[in-house]
Amino acid sequence: MKKQLLASCILLAIAGCGNKNASVDDHSSHAGHEPETAAPIEKVETATASWTCPAQPGTAPSGELVAERIPGANTTRTEAGLYEGPVWIGDKLYFSDFLFSEGFPSRIQVLHPDGTVTTAIENSGSNGLAATKDGMILAATHDRKAISIFYDPAKGERDVLVNKFEDDAFNSPNDLTISSKGILYFTDPDYQRSAAPGGQPKTRVYQFDGVTITVVDDSLNNPNGISLSPDESTLYVAGGSVLRAYPIEDGNVGEGRDIAVIDGPDGMAVDCLGNLYVTEHGQQRIRVISPAGEDLAVIKVDANVTNAAFGGPERKTLFITGAGAVWKLDLQVAGLPY
Repeated sequence: MKKQLLASCILLAIAGCGNKNASVDDHSSHAGHEPETAAPIEKVETATASWTCPAQPGTAPSGELVAERIPGANTTRTEAGLYEGPVWIGDKLYFSDFLFSEGFPSRIQVLHPDGTVTTAIENSGSNGLAATKDGMILAATHDRKAISIFYDPAKGERDVLVNKFEDDAFNSPNDLTISSKGILYFTDPDYQRSAAPGGQPKTRVYQFDGVTITVVDDSLNNPNGISLSPDESTLYVAGGSVLRAYPIEDGNVGEGRDIAVIDGPDGMAVDCLGNLYVTEHGQQRIRVISPAGEDLAVIKVDANVTNAAFGGPERKTLFITGAGAVWKLDLQVAGLPY
């Protein structure tokens, strides 16, 4: 019950649920990893929590655009890896930085307003990131095969929210998004499955309400990027070779339909008009796609691309992560922070 209470309270943090520093039951951790006791919450900067899409979001991009590489964010690692899971919190961009070596070691980095990068969490085991309305970091963590919550980035303290389906570990949770009602949606491909023992017989999209874990879709091969529309009436998933849209009514996710063919889909961002910024990893580009599946624009970068998020004071700067680099592009439309 303590695990359920903790998870429910975190996912409903915007409702002011109490007892957020309860501990996780032993059975909730992956075999070989002891659960961590939650530290008292020290919030990350909360500017994200107070920001909502403006009444006049702006104008969507069109044509072909080129994003600018941020020099201070270039990797200093000598091993191959990727930047992933950007999320804008306060006035900074947080992102995962993981290697392809055994266990896929990962850390969470911070891009500061002056263009410099520092390490927030040294051993995060993370891929995709998101933020609660309280400014805490949610992470898809392949080292625990779990969705984790980081209370204090300065210390790296975390708890596991969910790490099993039908008593088996997940494969390697990759990307995630959370609704205003505290419903968590995440993808579970098998890209980092070898990071820890165990796994599922299928790659799936899941929904977690703090108590119950359910399958949204088990027909996509390696579902990857996942986002909600600004009005939360549609869930989008990029995986296999498609972008799929699922209607949401009264909290129930309906059957998905493919709205676009994607070449090597990875993560995505969403602007306040509802347009999707879907990364095509090996094509080194982002395609801007309307909710109806219409191509609006192409944003090019100079290396393989993984994910994107809106940031900046007005949330009109698109930040893009990829192979050891972060790019930015100022747009005329505001967007969501992860």
